[in-house]
Amino acid sequence: GVPDVSMDIGVWEQHGHDKTMHICAPPDAVVWPQSVGQVQELAALCYRCRVPMVPFGTGTGLEGGVNAVQGGVCFDLSRMDAIAELSLEDFSVAVEPGVTRKALNSHLHGTGLWFPVGTVGAGALG
Repeated sequence: GVPDVSMDIGVWEQHGHDKTMHICAPPDAVVWPQSVGQVQELAALCYRCRVPMVPFGTGTGLEGGVNAVQGGVCFDLSRMDAIAELSLEDFSVAVEPGVTRKALNSHLHGTGLWFPVGTVGAGALG
């Protein structure tokens, strides 16, 4: 399928800032790709047209990394939320970028493993 696209100013503003003190710098459009293939196609199009790409997870960052200071297209990765592979033996898990810490811990329930909140963990999986 085709990823959803929003040209709504309210949606732009939601995606133009995170938890930092930086003022909102909204993108020119927001897209919700749902597969690696869609991300690749969108990225190739942005590259060809020299349009900035801004990835967006949960908006919990503290660095202003989602601010689209030169406009561009925001890639909201929240719908790419599959947990692809879990290896209990080596304590590793492969996840898509939209997987949250809560969703991962729900998936891990009953295994004896969990993904705790921490300096890296909180930002990595919202």
